[in-house]
This record gives sequence, structure tokens and C-alpha cells, in this order.
Amino acid sequence: MSSDGDALTGLWFDGQKYFAATLGREQEEKMLPVFEQADRWLDLYFNGSVPDFLPPLSIKTTEFRKAVWKILLTIPYGETRTYKEIARLVAKQKGVSQMSAQAVGGAVGHNPISLMIPCHRVIGADGSLTGYAGGLEKKVWLLSMERHSLSAGGRILS
Repeated sequence: MSSDGDALTGLWFDGQKYFAATLGREQEEKMLPVFEQADRWLDLYFNGSVPDFLPPLSIKTTEFRKAVWKILLTIPYGETRTYKEIARLVAKQKGVSQMSAQAVGGAVGHNPISLMIPCHRVIGADGSLTGYAGGLEKKVWLLSMERHSLSAGGRILS
């Protein structure tokens, strides 16, 4: 995890593509309130619950990537959306007739706050589980875990 002192700026899997890409040269290890909030969110998530909050997030990036990541935040737990569906939403927001699904894929792949900004919920137009910066096996596991939690009728928070 990384933070600017107030908000979460990064959350990666070890060995993830673009791991720590948003970190500056100087880093300091210390516990911050935002890390405690992130730990609580992660505990809920990995225990099969839908966290009912997000810690503060801050990402310095392009407006296009921000638009894509904002859409990712609307994908419900246990559900998926295609790159093409997200491209249509971005195009509509920008008032253009179309947007490239490949451009959306690039933005999704560079998401620095894995899990919380749920890029693992984005799939190919044919339903295939295309690439994931954290590794395809993690994407499969995360989606399976979310769907199992929903089907168990258990610990989903509203």
C-alpha cells in the first residue's frame, strides 16, 4: 500500500505488473489512519463481505483513466462488465460516438489501487477472462470468491 499521508495512492499484489508505479523515489514506512481503513476494508473483502466504505483514494493520472476508474467503482461485487461496455459509457460521458475498448483496457491495466477499484471485474466482450495486471489466476480466484460469497447468501453487507 502507498499513501500521500491522507489518502490511499496505491494497493498492489506482490509482483503485479506496474507494481509501485505511483511511488515517488523517497518512501517511509509507517502506519497511517488510511492504512488502518484499508486493512479493515481488505479484512471484510477477504472474509466474503462487501465493504460498505472506501478509504479516501487519490490518484494523479489522466482524465481519461480517472473516468474509466470511476466507472469501475460502480461495478457491483460479484458482477462483471466488458471493456466494450465501459468504452460505451466513457464515450457517452465525453459526448463522442465511440471509444476504443483497447484504450479502456490500457486504463484498466494501469489501475494502481487493485481490488478497491475493481479492475478484476472487467472481462472480454465474449465473456473471456482477459489479462489482469495481478495475474490471471488471481482474477479467476477473486471473481470466484465474490460469486461464492453471493451464492452462499451469507455475509454481504448493504
